[in-house]
Amino acid sequence: MTTLARRRTPRAIAASSIVYALLVVIAIIYIFPFLINVATSFKTDAEAASDPLSLIPQTWTTTAYARLFLNSDFPTWFANSAVVTIFVTAGRVFLDSLAGYALARLHFRGRGIVFAGLIAVMAVPAVVLLIPKFLVINQLGIYDSYAGMIIPLLVDAAGVFIMKNFFESIPASVEEQARIDGAGTFRIFWSVVLPMARPALITIIILSFQGSWNELSHFIISTQSPDLTTLTKGVASLASGQLSQGTQYPLKLAAAAIMTIPVAVMFFIFQRRIMNASEGAVKE
Repeated sequence: MTTLARRRTPRAIAASSIVYALLVVIAIIYIFPFLINVATSFKTDAEAASDPLSLIPQTWTTTAYARLFLNSDFPTWFANSAVVTIFVTAGRVFLDSLAGYALARLHFRGRGIVFAGLIAVMAVPAVVLLIPKFLVINQLGIYDSYAGMIIPLLVDAAGVFIMKNFFESIPASVEEQARIDGAGTFRIFWSVVLPMARPALITIIILSFQGSWNELSHFIISTQSPDLTTLTKGVASLASGQLSQGTQYPLKLAAAAIMTIPVAVMFFIFQRRIMNASEGAVKE
């Protein structure tokens, strides 16, 4: 037994046990609705209505998933969400990085005003901008199109803020050495600084993927064609009972369960690399 273990009093052990027990209870409360979601998606309609809180279906069935893919527009919704998410994520990674580097390293007139505007945009609730956003999209002639769904989401203020702060943490001596070797501003950004900002980039990838995949309000005001319906709009229509009659809890929860898979996979792949220290930086 170590010295530290011997010094722990019964009161400290009891306090730690209570804290861990409380954390377990909170975790169970947090994950329980998701477990109900998955379990109900494998139930029959009658069982889901009569025993909605059971975690073990009496009769396991994949009828809800079969109906979802064969008798609904779910594949179209999934494809639309995938297209939008891929383009938005790629655009945000590149454009947020460019804007963040400009605010962190380039000295130009009005930089402080631009940064203040960035903070102001972050402070404005997104719902306030829905009507102006619709008017701009409609005026540009990109309403009800992939362009209208993608272009307004290509840059976000939070991503620029994250990249700016990370670039400022990288020693300036790294860039000075590259500049002495004859590299231009964009070459320094692309070949020297950006690879060192990999943890911040991965954070932007996860946040952008999750944000665009789960986006709903923007797609409501930017599209109306059924062919451009995304997963969020489609699942919302299922939840409101627009697909057909009846509760159809297994069908709705099967759609919700599938919808969570891509985001969960993305997070678990990259979670260990979120916002670590800059890689390969030279200490000053």
